[in-house]
Amino acid sequence: MTVLVTGAAGFIGSAVAETLCARGESVIGIDSFNAYYSPKLKRDRIARVENAAGDAFTSIEGDFADAAALESKLDGLKFDRIVHLGAQAGVRYSLENPRAYVEANVVGHLNLLEIARHREIGHMVYASSSSVYGGNDKVPFSVEDRVDHPYSLYAATKKADELMSETYAHLYRIPLTGLRFFTVYGPWGRPDMMPWLFTDAILSGRPIKVFNEGQMRRDFTFIDDIVSGVLACLYSPPADDGAIKPGGSAAPHALYNIGNNRPEQLMDVIAIIEEACGRKAELEMLPMQPGDVPQTYADIDPIRDDLGFEPTVSAAEGFPRFVDWFKRYHALD
Repeated sequence: MTVLVTGAAGFIGSAVAETLCARGESVIGIDSFNAYYSPKLKRDRIARVENAAGDAFTSIEGDFADAAALESKLDGLKFDRIVHLGAQAGVRYSLENPRAYVEANVVGHLNLLEIARHREIGHMVYASSSSVYGGNDKVPFSVEDRVDHPYSLYAATKKADELMSETYAHLYRIPLTGLRFFTVYGPWGRPDMMPWLFTDAILSGRPIKVFNEGQMRRDFTFIDDIVSGVLACLYSPPADDGAIKPGGSAAPHALYNIGNNRPEQLMDVIAIIEEACGRKAELEMLPMQPGDVPQTYADIDPIRDDLGFEPTVSAAEGFPRFVDWFKRYHALD
């Protein structure tokens, strides 16, 4: 099987591409290598995949939000399924550059739906986000919950992706699966996310910014568990049988949470990172950031029941693994 992976130079995309190739599949990876964060890190991820996968992996540089360019880049290439992970990420950056989110996450998602439609792709798995739950007071968050009150434009674009996907599954019977990821972390992670920011600051002797006075809980999910969930979904497209799928669709469109099913107190995670770094953090306690939410907590019963997904890496194990990688990557050992 040949799989098109968008965002292949990204944190999750590169890990999915490498694992697919290790399983004997072929992967065509596309990424724009934009400068939202270090393009060098993205190219290092691609180099890692290329070294591990050899001829099973093909890397393409291009912007999937540009429909004509996307068609041109994919001309003559054949693939059976799509894992659409490319997006403009980050809740806080959506306050500064909202147009980037609509272009990448809405227009770009539509472009991939059109590719799936016209090429009659067997299944497209796409990235949604736990951000769609906004300030949901009911925990754990279930794919059956109403998600009509997003706290950020990023979350709104991900909800839009789910709605467009539902339309395409209904009109064109394309098998689609949306995955609401919960705070993904681990080796090769993103520099704009808490594990990297805190680890870098602690090791450099700088204060860390702790929002909402530390009164936050997150369902942190290790990258290996995320990849396991993505691949489990990829190999199991939703049936076009009229049955109601997780998320409520009668079309071949399913929605799943992928989380650790165990929210962690932010201050407890800071203590784990401090221990792994071998030094205490200087804390700068701040109010809640606009667009952020106080807690996330994934109900994973649907993906557990349907596909046997079970997270295996705890925060106590995962964060030290990230810190160890961070030190190696920056030659700090």
